[in-house]
Amino acid sequence: MPRPIVILPGYLAGAVEYRVLEQTLQALGFPTVTVPLRWQDWVPTIGGRSVAPILRVLDTTVKQVLQQQGVSHVTLVGHSAGGWLSRIYLGEKPYCIHPNETDDCLWSARDRVATLITLGTPHTSLERWTRKNLDFVNLSYPGAFYSDVRYVCVAGKAVYGDRWRNWLAYSSYKLTCGKGNTWGDGITPIEAAHLKGAENLVIEDAMHSPRGNRVWYGSPGLLERWTPYLV
Repeated sequence: MPRPIVILPGYLAGAVEYRVLEQTLQALGFPTVTVPLRWQDWVPTIGGRSVAPILRVLDTTVKQVLQQQGVSHVTLVGHSAGGWLSRIYLGEKPYCIHPNETDDCLWSARDRVATLITLGTPHTSLERWTRKNLDFVNLSYPGAFYSDVRYVCVAGKAVYGDRWRNWLAYSSYKLTCGKGNTWGDGITPIEAAHLKGAENLVIEDAMHSPRGNRVWYGSPGLLERWTPYLV
């Protein structure tokens, strides 16, 4: 039986944006569930605050899938910020780095996740609002940290950052890796989307998200580049 998949949406995204991807993976034979988030559920995390509210919903979803499918492990597919949030979820160090945190900030999910696939995830950032969270991730769990978890990091090569022609991409890349004149998916530069020790892929023409009917990581013709890692 194929291992079930849990999709964790990206920042300020709801589950509805991943419905087509979810249905496509189901059609390929993979039991797939998207963490039932709405964009409003991200509001408490704005400004670099704790992402624990999102991780709690992820944890509930993963445990429900394990019970319903009668298996011991899932494959996590984290899009954008969902990828680095997933790295916190795997970990064994308390994520209590924000004021007013409760002691409910440790998930130790590495024994429930066999493979982590990240799609366009900014694993690094120089942006001051995200530094606190990402510094915790990268200092606590650098690279493909757990040898018993398979890490697959997918980057898109669709937009070259140019200060005059592609200002949004240029600015986003510079905030993420310190360099605007580079390739990426329009939001995340290639070098930030990869992790040392992971199986790192680059997909030509993959834009960051499906918004606006863009060709992205989950589109036909591009999806096939990373779905072999689900097996």
